[in-house]
Parts: sequence; structure tokens; C-alpha cells
Amino acid sequence: MLILTCPCCHVTAEETEFHAGGEAHLKRIGPDGAEGEFESYLFMRQNPKGVHLERWRHVYGCGKWFHLARDTATLEVFGAYSAQTTSPPDHIRSAIQEKHPEWQWQGAS
Repeated sequence: MLILTCPCCHVTAEETEFHAGGEAHLKRIGPDGAEGEFESYLFMRQNPKGVHLERWRHVYGCGKWFHLARDTATLEVFGAYSAQTTSPPDHIRSAIQEKHPEWQWQGAS
């Protein structure tokens, strides 16, 4: 079981109080985008064994969306941050690279 802390209301609770919403930092494709780009946006997702940046919602709390950095193999949580940011904050990148020196932020896909 994951124990998460919402970065919006700062409540710490079990993962059952939250809802996972998929991969974070996706580049949204609008109606004027190319068909191939739109198909990729809808269906192509990373599914790494290791560090993954995800969207979560505090369903039974403040109701806000946020991003979470965690290791999918060990379930270690590196930190949570606002969904309005376009990249992981420096302190979360440092925490990840401390455990996974080979990890690099790839930017929006």
C-alpha cells in the first residue's frame, strides 16, 4: 500500500483516498494536430519498470490533481508536486537521481 501526501492540502493518507490518472507531463494534441500525433497522444504511454511520473487526484480530500514521482518496481515515492508544473521540481529530481543515477528527465513526450 502506498502512503501519499497531497501537495495541495498536505494530507497524508493511504492510496485508497487517491485515484491514479495515468502518465504525467503528456503533450496535449488538439483537433488541428496531425492524425499520427493524435493517435500517439491517445494510445502510446510509457510503462517503465522503475521511475515513473504519474498524475493522481485526491478524490476523498481536496479533489485536486497533482503529479507524483515513484518507482514502479519498489513502490518508493520520491515526492508529489503541483499538476500545473511542466517538469519535476529540482528536489524531486535530486531524490530520484540519488537512488537512480542513470535517470534523466526527458521532458514532455
